[in-house]
Amino acid sequence: MDVFARFVTALALVAAVLFVLAGIMLTYEVLARYFFVRPTIWAAELSQFCLIWGSLIAAPWCLRERRHIRITAVIANLPRGPRLAADVFAMAAVAVFSAIVLVYGYEIFHDSFVRGRTTGTMLDMPMWYVELSLPFGFAILLIQAVIETVRALQGQIVAEGEHD
Repeated sequence: MDVFARFVTALALVAAVLFVLAGIMLTYEVLARYFFVRPTIWAAELSQFCLIWGSLIAAPWCLRERRHIRITAVIANLPRGPRLAADVFAMAAVAVFSAIVLVYGYEIFHDSFVRGRTTGTMLDMPMWYVELSLPFGFAILLIQAVIETVRALQGQIVAEGEHD
């Protein structure tokens, strides 16, 4: 396994931890609010940050492992060549979309960083903390999509419905 693949796997594990932390924080918030009538000022906001970061850093692993949502009613019934062509097209589309979001996500992050924008909540956290997840997550997704596009062009990917 190469370095980038290990990095993507590590990010997926970090994402899993972030999802667990979000669940714990939200559970705590519900208990504090409804059973002790002492809501927190931090649980909902930090859990949102965890969910956003977790989703974006897990996406490259999901792409690599083909764990994303795919509609295969037509594709699964095509011969191997057209299935691989559809895979190339799909991975290239993910790469283009990722590049676009990377550029605009960076602009959003940079603007918030420069202006010192905050969440406007009682925590008043800098917005760039969460907005950095866009360029970071989509940069990694872009690299993974390019890798998957090359693999598909080389015929290395087993298309949906085809088993060796």
